[in-house]
Amino acid sequence: MSTIAEQLAHAAQGVRANELPAAVRRVAADLILDVAGLCVAARGTDYIAAVLRSVEPGGACTAIGHPGGYAALDAALINGIAAHGEDYDDTFEGGPVHAGAVIVPAVLAAAERYGASGDAILRGLATGTETMCRLGLVAPMRVHKAGFHPTSVFGAIGSALAAAVTLGLDEKQTVDALGIVGSMAGGIIEYLAEGAWTKRLHAGWAAQSGIRAALLARGGFVGPRTVFEGTHGLFFGFANTADGDFTPLTGGFGSEWVMETVAFKPYACGTMIHPYIDCAIRLAARGVSADAIATIECDTAEGIVHRLWEPLAGKQAPPNAYAAKFSTPFCMALGFIRGDVGLGAFTEEAAHDPQVRALAAKIRYRIDPENPYPHAFTGHLRATLTDGSTIEERQPHFRGGAQEPLTSAEIEAKFVANAAFGGWSPEQTAAARETLRQILTREHDVVNIDRLR
Repeated sequence: MSTIAEQLAHAAQGVRANELPAAVRRVAADLILDVAGLCVAARGTDYIAAVLRSVEPGGACTAIGHPGGYAALDAALINGIAAHGEDYDDTFEGGPVHAGAVIVPAVLAAAERYGASGDAILRGLATGTETMCRLGLVAPMRVHKAGFHPTSVFGAIGSALAAAVTLGLDEKQTVDALGIVGSMAGGIIEYLAEGAWTKRLHAGWAAQSGIRAALLARGGFVGPRTVFEGTHGLFFGFANTADGDFTPLTGGFGSEWVMETVAFKPYACGTMIHPYIDCAIRLAARGVSADAIATIECDTAEGIVHRLWEPLAGKQAPPNAYAAKFSTPFCMALGFIRGDVGLGAFTEEAAHDPQVRALAAKIRYRIDPENPYPHAFTGHLRATLTDGSTIEERQPHFRGGAQEPLTSAEIEAKFVANAAFGGWSPEQTAAARETLRQILTREHDVVNIDRLR
């Protein structure tokens, strides 16, 4: 009987670029555009400066927004960290995972270094993204509960498959790549404690790991075929289970595409917080002042409490701007007070704003056992005012997700805004947009993206 890795590799090898649905092609194009803009936006940050100091310049591959070239693994690392760095990248509601920040850097670096066509890039993007999204459905919430970051764990797998497909590995080599990268997966979520930078690292590390695993497999290195379902396999190690139902991963792979519902973020913070921000902004729009609010109680999902609500005192007064991105009370208060939770909103000044912190201190939660997370992200608040009256707001879905997706025009506008935030001129942005547009249209031609430097 075939292992899960063998079934997945066989299905991925059967995907043809010219048979992909229009929605899949659109998501792939939007992911490239979104990731590129985020890379430019982050290029002047302190964490990207630290990454650049850690690698050796010189190579054939592009770190988007940076002059010169880098080795393929280093380019994937830089671009992955930059794309995920401000938590403004795409997400998949059922997982949740952030596929674009892993798969796009891996595929572009592999394609640029080893010469892949637009069709190969499209196949790599589609199969890698689909794999990451589907892995998140196998054992929902178990990876987070075990203390690991699904984007990092599942990103390594998705990246290896994407790189294998982009580079033209055969089925046996692809199975080996999946087996090999299982030993490279990881990523603990202890960054939540102090707002450390390691969450940013996870996407880039997964991207480079996938390329390395694919190259090792191409060279003849052997990995375990039972990397997923084995007694000591991926799900045993990272989800405390070895008896998961793998139908969500393999069933209909290549003919049914869950990646069509990948969501693009309107706010630069933790995904599950977004509907709560919507509620807070609507509360402010009613003309309610912060001083008139006695308390705010929010119905929430048990599965997000340990990451986005607790420890409550720490979330109400985050230690720095990055930690603030993973605090539901703080982001709600920021949206209410300032009306802006975008890329430039999370400054150290904002993180320590007395007004924002005072309102955040009034916000608490109540676990709702009927909350649909992780299948859908919702928001709620019940504000009790100083006069004893109450106001309630609900957001039934994630804006930018399947129920209310951002349009391609909105994603393009986000790209332009992010490029400007990163210091690109309108002329640079327009030239880059044309290069990005051409990537998936050059079906049989080797793609050159050095114009993005």
